[in-house]
Amino acid sequence: MSRVSIVIPMFNEARHIGRTLDAARRSASAAGLACELIVVDNGSNDDGPAIARAHGAQVLSVPGVAIGALRNAGVNASQGDWLAFLDADIEVPEHWLDLLLDLQRRGEGDVFALDCDTPRHAPWFAQAWQRRTLRTGQTVQDCTWLPTPNLLMRRSWFEQVGGFDERLRTGEDKDFTLRLHESGARLRVLRQPAVLHWGYEANWREWLGKEMWRQGSHLQLLRSHGVSLRLLRFPILSIGAWVLDAVALSALLDGFPHVALFFLLVSAVPALLLSLRQSRRQRDPLLTLQLWGLHWLRLHLAGAAFILSLFNRTARRPARG
Repeated sequence: MSRVSIVIPMFNEARHIGRTLDAARRSASAAGLACELIVVDNGSNDDGPAIARAHGAQVLSVPGVAIGALRNAGVNASQGDWLAFLDADIEVPEHWLDLLLDLQRRGEGDVFALDCDTPRHAPWFAQAWQRRTLRTGQTVQDCTWLPTPNLLMRRSWFEQVGGFDERLRTGEDKDFTLRLHESGARLRVLRQPAVLHWGYEANWREWLGKEMWRQGSHLQLLRSHGVSLRLLRFPILSIGAWVLDAVALSALLDGFPHVALFFLLVSAVPALLLSLRQSRRQRDPLLTLQLWGLHWLRLHLAGAAFILSLFNRTARRPARG
């Protein structure tokens, strides 16, 4: 019988880890796989480690390191010929592994994931932000990179690219799967059913803090993968938004309110284009407006994070799944 090793990084996830582990175990059973659950804890001070052990997981304590190091430590302690990565606040459907393994058996890819959605009772900004990542169209789609709320591959692919980059504080999933793609792995995402993200941002402070943290990886990704339009596009848009805002403020202080309004409107165009691109297939005007505002905020956060990273200063947050 094949064995899957499911690696879950964790920091203070007592609310969610039991649900995550139970769903993962059920999925492995439905797929006819032996299951190895490995939780790699980054120094939690809640009951998460005890709950994980009670649910049958091996718990490794690896405090004070980046999330890539947590995932690598879990793989080093594992024995499975299949590797799966889950975030600690993700609930997978019962046939998560069966569906992804069926794609592999049919020769339709090498690295697999399901789309990720948010429970319906989440705040509107958390729902809208997650909906922007949901795909439409074909049920199975090609990708050049994948996030790691859920991810499945043979161990040989992990070893071929040398695992996760332990220097990255965030963006390690994009870096890892980009390297897999560049090494010839076919990355496929199954649009339905989706996994559920229970660790959604419950308030604005959480959303702003997470986005500031997530945007701190752009400079490191450029150093790792070289300068490309794909990686430069968002930092350029972000810094551009700050420049246009500064010009608008200068015009306002100099007594030219109409000029200030013009530059403020221009600075909002990139956020509008991003929201239109991500919402056009869902044909939901409200979602477009919601994403417009969220992207405007995100562009400004990203610009600040990029400038801070030039001086080796980024938002601090414990590594967690």
